Amino acid sequence: MTYELIAFALFAFVTLGSAVGVVLMQDPWHSALLLGVSLTSVAVYYVMLAAEFVAMMQILVYVGGVLILITFAVMLTQAEKEAEPDEEVPRA
Repeated sequence: MTYELIAFALFAFVTLGSAVGVVLMQDPWHSALLLGVSLTSVAVYYVMLAAEFVAMMQILVYVGGVLILITFAVMLTQAEKEAEPDEEVPRA
């Protein structure tokens, strides 16, 4: 086995595992982080194919742009957890 095949198999498992994690996670924040891992590992495939420019665009556009957009959407749409009646709410 060559080192390229071992590296490809390793990143294939990382891509598939993180893609399954994106779908199965209930927390949208962790799902977005796993999407970043999946998109970054796709950029590694482009590097293996000697397409460094496409790999950089993958990281800049998808990981940098789309993932930040998803992160902001998750942060802005999260509902605040209401305090329990027994808990004291600190006043500022």
